[in-house]
Amino acid sequence: MVATVFCRKYQQELPGLDFPPLPGANGQRIHETVSKQAWEEWQALQTRLINEKHLNLLDPETRKYLMEQLERFLNNESTDVAEGYVPPSE
Repeated sequence: MVATVFCRKYQQELPGLDFPPLPGANGQRIHETVSKQAWEEWQALQTRLINEKHLNLLDPETRKYLMEQLERFLNNESTDVAEGYVPPSE
């Protein structure tokens, strides 16, 4: 049985993550307050940002930038977007 969490992005009870996605306190906080749906959406955005902006994950500034974008995403604030990205039509 999957545990539910009160998702800070969607402001409702949703299925949570199976385990903390990051090490340490940040990972535990995300595990307790972010739904699986929100995390999967973040991972898709993060992948687009890394690929389109040619980010180097070994660079501490890149990791800081991605954490800032993650917080903005989870707080429903505007985030950077990959230039030229067009969401698929539904």
